Amino acid sequence: MDFFEAVKARHSIRAFESRPVEEDRVNRTIETVNLAPSAGDLQAYEIVVVKDSRRENELAKAAGGQGFVAEAPVCPVFLAYPERSSRKYGRRGSELYCLQDATIAASYVQLAATALGLASTWVGAFDEEAVAKVVEAPRSKRPIAILAIGYAAETPEITPRRRISEIVCSETSGAPYPFSFTDESFKRPTWEARS
Repeated sequence: MDFFEAVKARHSIRAFESRPVEEDRVNRTIETVNLAPSAGDLQAYEIVVVKDSRRENELAKAAGGQGFVAEAPVCPVFLAYPERSSRKYGRRGSELYCLQDATIAASYVQLAATALGLASTWVGAFDEEAVAKVVEAPRSKRPIAILAIGYAAETPEITPRRRISEIVCSETSGAPYPFSFTDESFKRPTWEARS
């Protein structure tokens, strides 16, 4: 699957088949992370791949009872590593760059999973301390995202999006960008304007 097809195919899936994800597919998604950009090429993050059902149940609890986390055969947990980034970039590295690095890595894994025919959901709503405890992360590393990955057991409806004109600006914030779709298949229903 090419990049643009993977982007179009990716949807948040919250129901997974019970079959495990093959190890070569898990490894293939992880390979992409090594090529992901990061501030100063420091890769100021760590990924904990969780497959153990007990740990997944604990992650689901830490994520406010989102049961699909326990249902997914694989749950990589992305940890920011502020100290690694701060050595080179100081406060900006510890407060921002390591977070960006971890989320870029998670995005690469999510799109790679889609390209391999897997489904996923990005989980950002969770108790950081509880997640850190589940994956035995030291206090020096901060949980940023969990991906629930597996084979889809549902086909969700396409969700509305903001209009591109509300998101993309030209030169300055609020200045409309002259945009038109080059590929009509990327169009999605849009939210109604909110006052």
